[in-house]
Amino acid sequence: MTDPEFLEGARLFAAGEWFGAHEAWEGLWLRARGDDRAFLGALILLAAALHKRWHHGSPNHRNYHKAARYLDALPAHYGGVDLSRLCAEVWAALHDPALRPRVLP
Repeated sequence: MTDPEFLEGARLFAAGEWFGAHEAWEGLWLRARGDDRAFLGALILLAAALHKRWHHGSPNHRNYHKAARYLDALPAHYGGVDLSRLCAEVWAALHDPALRPRVLP
């Protein structure tokens, strides 16, 4: 994806500004349909999982698991994103506050 809102969300996500990433992607998600909607929804859920973990102290990873279900229905690479790598990086970051997963390489 090359949409400016998507790229801004990816930048914020990589910087650990997960709430901002969620906000940047929400407009795209609202307009999206089909696989694009599932993809963006999953990214929003991943951002929410990280935000809740590190800004609210929640050890519950429910949003991560919801996102994984959406991503499992998509091809391994979607929207220019390696979904397996992203999920692995987010899972690691849910356990280590120093890690900053990236949506884009």
